[in-house]
Amino acid sequence: MKMTLPNKLTLLRIIMVPFFVAALLYRDGTDSLARWLSLALFLIASFTDFLDGYIARKYHLITNFGKFMDPLADKLLVCSALICFVALQDLNPWITLAVIAREFIISGFRLVAAERGIVIAAGIWGKLKTVCQMIFIVLMLIQSNRGILSILTVVFMWLMLALTVISLVDYIWRNREVLQEG
Repeated sequence: MKMTLPNKLTLLRIIMVPFFVAALLYRDGTDSLARWLSLALFLIASFTDFLDGYIARKYHLITNFGKFMDPLADKLLVCSALICFVALQDLNPWITLAVIAREFIISGFRLVAAERGIVIAAGIWGKLKTVCQMIFIVLMLIQSNRGILSILTVVFMWLMLALTVISLVDYIWRNREVLQEG
């Protein structure tokens, strides 16, 4: 298998996850330099998500590997961040559980599809959910407890949850034939 630039960017995002987590959890999230480093790593990783998709579409480098690994890399990055926020007691666990449950359901759905030789790319609702999650995480990393940023953080938290449910329902509905027997 030839490794395309978009696929290399996806792998880079996966490699960045443990460094992001280490920076975020350093000294229980209280070290401001480490917190800013975690923000920088998250922003770079998020940009690779945009960049790999853009390059893959523009230069017709879409691969089955990319269709599978790109959403997985997103899940690793986002779920790692949300789990860290729970560990730091910055986020209610049920919010993280809802997001992770959706990701497990979609992953299971993709496995069933793959077993049937079907590769399912992400839809618009899933992409909007991912963008919203990334904005929410950036706002959480900035960690402002006052003013407009605090309000935006709450708005994006609820938007993220709504898009989590909408994208799950849309994904299953669009691909419901995967669940049909025979």
